[in-house]
Amino acid sequence: MRLEGKTALITGAASGIGAAAVQRFVDEGCRVCLGDIQVEQGRALAEQCGNGSIFVACDVTDEDAVAAAVDTAVEAFGHLDIVFHSAGIVGAVGPVATTPGDEWRFSIDVLLNGTFYLMKHAARVMQPRRSGSIISMASTAGVMGGLGPHAYAAAKHGVVGLTKNVATELAAHGIRVNTIAAASMATPMVASIITGDPADLAGARKKLAELSPIHGRPGLPEDVANAALWLASDESAYTTGHTLTTDAGITIGATPEGQQFSEYEPIIREAGKSGLQD
Repeated sequence: MRLEGKTALITGAASGIGAAAVQRFVDEGCRVCLGDIQVEQGRALAEQCGNGSIFVACDVTDEDAVAAAVDTAVEAFGHLDIVFHSAGIVGAVGPVATTPGDEWRFSIDVLLNGTFYLMKHAARVMQPRRSGSIISMASTAGVMGGLGPHAYAAAKHGVVGLTKNVATELAAHGIRVNTIAAASMATPMVASIITGDPADLAGARKKLAELSPIHGRPGLPEDVANAALWLASDESAYTTGHTLTTDAGITIGATPEGQQFSEYEPIIREAGKSGLQD
């Protein structure tokens, strides 16, 4: 019951990482307001979770809708302790020279502007209470190049930077702001890309297990939900402005093949010399 007595708003809550976080938070005693554009799925999940969970339709590209979702959570629960912004899309794909401007703008609207709106309105209701935890989804593509489409990478780098900046402002108000940089997880969105079928989670897990630096272990939505749980709980009370990776070591260079020098060889010294003895 690490979140007992706490309340949260989770966006993108109807499926994937958001749904895993909803279940994890509820299991830990949290009351949750689920925000999503997938109305039927969101309502069904809220009803399934019980524990005072509620659903609110929320399009994160619409600031008024975001503000209304935050206000709904406060009205329902009396206060808001946690915001976990997990709503997202892949966005525009393809070469930079052929990326349509309108697709670029929509991608940034969902992935970066939506993050700003959630931070803005979470801060609005958290500042008077001088406490709160704001968590956003970045990506491995937000801390490295070449891991995602251009708009996605640009937006996720923006999320990392925005997190650091907002964290410096809100620390004085007792509010922590952090982000999670996840690799590809076995979610419907990733399954759709890998297998062509958003429902083929088993196929996605199999493929991700083959690609994982941690041999045979795919990334799961629950891995991100557990990271969000720690950032939401008082266990991370001295952590802010942080980007927490859930990536099996991809961003530090880990690969499924492992590192070179996996077998012992004598120490390498100056050019052409090895071993400790001349």
